[in-house]
Parts: sequence; C-alpha cells; structure tokens
Amino acid sequence: MNELIAKLYDQATILEGNGDYFAGELDPVKFAELIVRECAYIMDKDADHPFVSRGSILKHHFGVEE
Repeated sequence: MNELIAKLYDQATILEGNGDYFAGELDPVKFAELIVRECAYIMDKDADHPFVSRGSILKHHFGVEE
C-alpha cells in the first residue's frame, strides 16, 4: 500500500481500546469518502491542464501503475 492510501486508510480506521491495547476497524464508507475528496481536490487543482488525462493525473497521484 502506498503512503497516501495508507494515510487515508488510517484516517478511516476507528480505534477502540482500554488504554493498554487498541484495535482498529476500517470504516469503508469513510475510506471511500476520503478517496473521493482527494480525487476532487486533485481534479480542482489540475483543472487548468486541458491536454492532460485526468485518469493519468489520478493514477500518478495515488501511485497506481498503468
């Protein structure tokens, strides 16, 4: 898992514990929301590049190989 996806995963993980031990459970809805927000941010940020594929921008941003 690349660094950005791991960061979003961590942000979407709900931690529960007793002070000594913590367990986490992924909230898939929150994880999807964070990914969509990140995509929207990148699309807005790079909106002035009309000749660049939006798909390529997203793949590069998330570190996904072609």
